[in-house]
Amino acid sequence: MDIATIIGILLAFGLVVSAIGGGISSFIDPPSMLIVIGGTVGVLLVGYPLKTALSVIGVVMKTFMYKVDTGSDVIAKLVELAQTVRKDGILALESEVTNIDNKFMAKGLQMAIDGQEPRVIEDILTMEMDKIAERHSVGSDMFTALGTYAPSMGMIGTLVGLVLMLQNMSDPSSIGPSMSIALLTTFYGALMANILFLPMSGKLKNRSKQEMLVHEIILVGVQSLVVGENPRIMEQKLLGYLPPKDRKSSFE
Repeated sequence: MDIATIIGILLAFGLVVSAIGGGISSFIDPPSMLIVIGGTVGVLLVGYPLKTALSVIGVVMKTFMYKVDTGSDVIAKLVELAQTVRKDGILALESEVTNIDNKFMAKGLQMAIDGQEPRVIEDILTMEMDKIAERHSVGSDMFTALGTYAPSMGMIGTLVGLVLMLQNMSDPSSIGPSMSIALLTTFYGALMANILFLPMSGKLKNRSKQEMLVHEIILVGVQSLVVGENPRIMEQKLLGYLPPKDRKSSFE
């Protein structure tokens, strides 16, 4: 579970609520919520196919639950496998594949065991990386879109409230509710966009970059295994993908 996401959302909403103080009930308006939330969902359905739009629930869960393997752990595992290959040959990895949770690594190792050439492995894994990146971009793009739709629906709600207010200027009792819709829809839209949708989009993009880096390390590592590269040389090559502070050798 990503604690940072939970803490960030609770902190942001908590500060807003604390600033509101005891008047929180004044900021709860069902018609305004209906315009912003319902309108945002409706526009999302217009902009994306139904299946893609419904997948937003799974994408939300990824911002809370998804865990990306670290580059350091992946390199350590690849070096361990390289030592096995150096000692017993590439076929010795057959028993290791079933114990590897990373599906991308397991696929690369299986191709290596099957005797595929490094170039073929590179082509297949690179294509898979491209498709994974495309799928990731759909999720982050949806949240970017939601971050645009929500404030826009808030502005529409503001216009609705102002029109209602101007139409009923002769009735002072109607001015308050109409003005409430006008202001709260903008508030809800800005809140949803800047605390939920846009930060989640940024987190998904960052996680995609992290995963692509790990996959690139795996790709280079598998190619090194196929050619029987010295584990120390392979490790030094792979550590170049990491920041200096994260470069820890297994041979030290």
